[in-house]
Amino acid sequence: MQQSPNKFLLIAMIMLAMICIPLGDTAGKLMMQAGAEPHFVVWSRLLIGALLLLPISRINTRELPQILHWRLLLRAGIFLLPLSCILIALKTEDIANVFGAFFLGPIVAYFVAAVVLKEKITLLRSALLLIGFGGVLLVVKPGFGMTTGLMFAVAAGIFYGLYMVANRWVASYYRPRLILISTLLIGSVVMAPFGITSIPELTPSMLGLIVLSAAASASGNLMIIEASRRLPASIVAPFIYTQLLAATAFGYFVFGTLPDMISLIGLLVIIASGYLAFFVASKERK
Repeated sequence: MQQSPNKFLLIAMIMLAMICIPLGDTAGKLMMQAGAEPHFVVWSRLLIGALLLLPISRINTRELPQILHWRLLLRAGIFLLPLSCILIALKTEDIANVFGAFFLGPIVAYFVAAVVLKEKITLLRSALLLIGFGGVLLVVKPGFGMTTGLMFAVAAGIFYGLYMVANRWVASYYRPRLILISTLLIGSVVMAPFGITSIPELTPSMLGLIVLSAAASASGNLMIIEASRRLPASIVAPFIYTQLLAATAFGYFVFGTLPDMISLIGLLVIIASGYLAFFVASKERK
C-alpha cells in the first residue's frame, strides 16, 4: 500500500467523505418528500455519479471489456440491493435510525468473510461486534415498535454486509476506480427502465437535489477509495462510524428530528463497539 506523508490531510478527506455520504442520503430523502420515487432516486444517483466520475476514472480500451466481467456484474447487483433498501427506508424513517440499522453491515461482513474468504475471527472481536448488534437492536426495536421502514433498513444492512465481502473479494482483481465506475454504469443501466418511467416534475429545487444526492454520494465513496490506497485499513475503518454522527446532525438540522433516548443509546453502543473492534483488530495484526 502506498503511504502518504500527509496523514492528517487524508484523515480530513475521510471525515469529509463521512459527511458527504449521509448528505447524499439526506438529499435523497428530500427528493422523496418532494414526490420522487425511491427507484428514481437510485437511478439518478447512479447515472449522474457515473457521468461525474467517468472523466477521472482513467478507463482505457484494454479495461473496457472488464466492466462486464462476471465478478463486477455480481458486485454491482449486490450493490443495488442495499442502496434500494436504504432509500425505501429513508422515505418514512429518521435518517439517524436508518443509518443505525444499516450498521448491521459490518457485523454481517465479519462473519460472512470468515466463512467465504476464510478471514480470521477472534473471540474478543466477535464479542464486541455482538455488542454492536445489541446496539442495532436498540435502534430498530424488533417487536416493540419496529416499522416497515426500519425492516428495510435492516435488510439494507444485511445486504451491505454482503457487499462489503464482495468488495474484499474483487479488490485483488481490479483497480479501485474501475470497480467504482463499473458499479455505477452497470447499476444505471439496470435501473434505467424503472427510473425513466418515474421521472418526477423537474423543478429547479428537484434538479438541485438530484445533483447533490449523486455528487455527494459519488465523491464520498471516491474519497474513501483514494484514502484507502494510502492509509492502512486500521486507520480508515473506524472513521466509517462517524457517519452515524453526521446522519444524526442532518436529521436534526434538516428535518428537525432526533432519535428517541433508547435509539440514541443504541447509536452510541454501535459507535463504541465499532471503534473498539477495529482497535482490537489493529493490535492483533501487529
